[in-house]
Amino acid sequence: MKNVERTRVAVVGASGYTGEELVRLLLRHPRAELTAVTSRQLAGKSLSEVFPRVAHHATAQTLQFTDAAPAKIADQADIVFLALPHGVAVDFAGPLLQAGARVIDLSADFRIRSPETYREFYAHEHRAPDLLPAAVYGLPEIYREQICAARLVACPGCYPTSILLPMIPLLRERLVEPGSIIANSLSGVSGAGRKAEVDYLFVECNESARAYGVPKHRHLAEIEQELSIAAGKSVAVQFTPHLIPVNRGILTTIYAAPTSELRSAESGVEFAERIEAALRAAYADEPFVRLLGGKVLPDTKNVVGSNFIEIAWRLDSRTGRLIVMSAEDNILKGASGQAIQCFNIMSGYAESEGLI
Repeated sequence: MKNVERTRVAVVGASGYTGEELVRLLLRHPRAELTAVTSRQLAGKSLSEVFPRVAHHATAQTLQFTDAAPAKIADQADIVFLALPHGVAVDFAGPLLQAGARVIDLSADFRIRSPETYREFYAHEHRAPDLLPAAVYGLPEIYREQICAARLVACPGCYPTSILLPMIPLLRERLVEPGSIIANSLSGVSGAGRKAEVDYLFVECNESARAYGVPKHRHLAEIEQELSIAAGKSVAVQFTPHLIPVNRGILTTIYAAPTSELRSAESGVEFAERIEAALRAAYADEPFVRLLGGKVLPDTKNVVGSNFIEIAWRLDSRTGRLIVMSAEDNILKGASGQAIQCFNIMSGYAESEGLI
């Protein structure tokens, strides 16, 4: 990497799945220099000890986990990734920003604009409400310009990404009824994070599928927030997530009704054409959105291990409802990969740098 400008980066809370994936991506990123990784329980151990799959990187052999204070981390890095649980990341963001670092937060602490809504869904007060107005929702395809200059980016949740990217263009174009949206998602077990809980043990998850977080999963807050912005009015969504016995990947199916004006003025063929036109106008040039044509439907095996999201759509002429489907890797496009995408935008690098 001689004669190539590089940005110093740190990962706070690098011991979880998203933290490990961030480390892997940053070590191979041609424009990133990983200078600090933190974890209280792993302090003193090298990256190569904890994550053997990156042991071939020279940096992984020498860089050790620390339990450094925010001021020290900010002195070591220009951009800091927070891969911490909600309610913990908020305590790091303020001090890091005050010390001059830019922050990309992968928790839910800065995704929701209203402290009252945050309290409703996360059952505790937001400890830095003064930072919420400055936080930019880190969905690159929607907020690219704002991300470019942001000091604090709040990366979306994995489920919201799978719902928002297909639906925002359709709501903006007033093609579907905002109150008709029903979303069902199937997620791999890694979405629960790296933790020892009975519900996520192999024997509990293998050869089994179950719904959870019904009827008010925490991600509903940001889903409804962003869809409401797109629609220009309050949107309530029926959302049911399911746990399935795979390591990673999300498959989402969304049902929505055409607006009453479209139902009375256009045929099904014309409506389907307008749906396709809206999605292609929004995403035809996006590096990580695949719009599927013909008979092809989203499939998690085609996106796992990548930062791509696949989107397809069908109009059911029998019911008159629109069916929109998406597939993504919950740890990459749903978390760490999207965070790197934001990092590239913030740093002025090619958006696909280190991701393809």
